[in-house]
Amino acid sequence: MDADSVIDSGAPLTPYRQLAEILRARIARGDWAAGRAIASENQLVQEYGLARSTVRRALILLADEGVLFVVPQRGWFVSDTPK
Repeated sequence: MDADSVIDSGAPLTPYRQLAEILRARIARGDWAAGRAIASENQLVQEYGLARSTVRRALILLADEGVLFVVPQRGWFVSDTPK
């Protein structure tokens, strides 16, 4: 999925999985470096027009895969060795 893609509600891939792929591509192209914070949940909600629960589900998926980690009260960060 292209890093600048928009979420397609008619696509066979669920919106949270589409967002996860978009974020993964943005990390791969260097939008966010290892150890750095990504955009906030609220920024992602506004940028992609999704519900906060959908954005959070995508972030949790990436955390489960080791791409991101969360620091409570600080935000989501790119892992040192993104996969």
